[in-house]
Amino acid sequence: MASHRRPSHPGLNRSAKVTVLSAAAATAAAAFGATPVSADPAGPAETARAHVDRLYAEAEKATEGFNKADERTDRLREEVATAQDSVARGQERINRMRGALASVAGAQYRSGGIDPSLALLLSEDPDTYLDKAAALDRISERQAGALAELRRAQRRLNQERAEATRTLAELERSRAEVLRHKRAVEKKLAEARALLNSLPSEERDALDRASRSGRDGGSLPPVSGEAASSRAAIAVQAARSAVGRPYVWGANGPNSFDCSGLMQWSYAQAGVGLPRTSQGQRNAGRHVSLSEARPGDLVTYRSDASHVAMYMGNGQVVHAPYPGAAVRYDPVGMMPISAVTRV
Repeated sequence: MASHRRPSHPGLNRSAKVTVLSAAAATAAAAFGATPVSADPAGPAETARAHVDRLYAEAEKATEGFNKADERTDRLREEVATAQDSVARGQERINRMRGALASVAGAQYRSGGIDPSLALLLSEDPDTYLDKAAALDRISERQAGALAELRRAQRRLNQERAEATRTLAELERSRAEVLRHKRAVEKKLAEARALLNSLPSEERDALDRASRSGRDGGSLPPVSGEAASSRAAIAVQAARSAVGRPYVWGANGPNSFDCSGLMQWSYAQAGVGLPRTSQGQRNAGRHVSLSEARPGDLVTYRSDASHVAMYMGNGQVVHAPYPGAAVRYDPVGMMPISAVTRV
């Protein structure tokens, strides 16, 4: 299927950019809050790291909600445009039908304005009159049929208008949902930024170093193993080419990405259209076990599948981690796996 997603809104991306870094990938198990806050934390930095990881995980869930609502808004906008075009065409047809009926009615009035029996008595040529009367009867039958079709067309038009009105109302609700998710993302990112800014500079530096533990540039490891298909192989190369580009929530390339946006863009280079959200991508193909994973398979994480990456072989994935971090390699077991999906 073909991808239909338009580029993300630049204004939304700018408002969502975050210049601070989290410690979400300090270790393979700690990314995105995989390590819970313990009852006896190691220290303020560890507590801050766990809190920031949790905030970024919550922001990513809201981001996927934003992507889903935004995709739905796109679809509804297209449906509204189609419905409005159909209503306009239906109205034009009804106007033409009404005009034709009006012309016939006017002609009948002008030619048959007196009682038919009286006209027959006064006629100098009864045979001519009967011919005209028969013609008028045929016109009347056609007019009655046209009138019935006009009424049917008007009913259809009224139904289409009602459906367009309902779809438009649904569109407005979806727009409101997009805004709600956008605000939720921004709130979580602002909380994470405020927490990081409250730390002493040496602790911020430590978190900064930890957040860059994954491979985000330079020499990339080779892809290990054969991709499941030629399309998957193209997607793998596309994802590798994106390593080092920034995470921006709501973005799906080519210069910045969120997690599901990277997967959608990478497979689009192979002519494959994926759903916009990680939840949708989880079910975009056949599920396989982790032991069967091959390059190009999608790996979704957490019980709600709110994060997604692409398997590269040798226990590694490429993904867009979180705001402030670039697209990079990380271990496949960086957080609890929801599913491995072969597209």
